[in-house]
Amino acid sequence: MKITEILLAEHAVFHNLFDHIEKTSPRLRTLAELRALAATLETLLRAHSVTEDELFIAPLEHCLEQIGQRETFHEEHDEIDRSLLDAQKTRQVRSARQHLSQAVTACRKHFDKEERIVFPLAERTLKADTLKALGNAWMKRREAALK
Repeated sequence: MKITEILLAEHAVFHNLFDHIEKTSPRLRTLAELRALAATLETLLRAHSVTEDELFIAPLEHCLEQIGQRETFHEEHDEIDRSLLDAQKTRQVRSARQHLSQAVTACRKHFDKEERIVFPLAERTLKADTLKALGNAWMKRREAALK
């Protein structure tokens, strides 16, 4: 399976999680609940981002640089991380909810950009065998994580 197919499937799972967060967070009343939701999202995104950056973005860095998107992608990751950290550190329910909402919005925007720009760029730039090899590397990482 190609890395682009795998990452797109992960994105589908994340979109379901984003939907859940957007639906449930307005009804949450405690800081602990919001912090737990933010921590869960942060943990899942970290695993996704590290793998994506190392296996997928790294081979495309020069292409992203040429189209002026390299810095933007890294800044978007930083913005998401900051919002999730702020959601976990704040002492006010309203503020935690706001930071969590900002993180989800930033994630949706970032994922959309990856799906519209980066995935097609990879399909055009990298050979099918390379995309499959990167997909196999992703699978090996996941297998190792499950042990």
